[in-house]
Amino acid sequence: MAELKDERQYEVMLERIEELLPLVSDDTPVTDPKMIELEIISELVEEYEEKYYPVEIPTLNEVIRLRMAEMGLTQKKLAEMLGVSPSRISEYMNGKSEPTLQVAKLLCKKLDIDPGILLG
Repeated sequence: MAELKDERQYEVMLERIEELLPLVSDDTPVTDPKMIELEIISELVEEYEEKYYPVEIPTLNEVIRLRMAEMGLTQKKLAEMLGVSPSRISEYMNGKSEPTLQVAKLLCKKLDIDPGILLG
């Protein structure tokens, strides 16, 4: 299959997707020319984005910081929630130590963190 060669082509394809989206719906047959065009262009854009705009998996400390900010937690409050010392939380967040399995389970439950991030 063809591929997008540069940013200009990528931008043009994004614009075309925006034009096609209002013209198709979940009820549009997969054999409809607009649906076929949308699917092909979407695949091209997805491949380009995977190559030039990869999404990196966040680190554990990035996820913990984000969830703490979203929940309005301090390191001290998080330490209380997990039953560990504030200095241990600091070590997790600075990458100096990894949480135990028990603490990892609590992080998943209390902060709603995907276990895959904790398991690497």
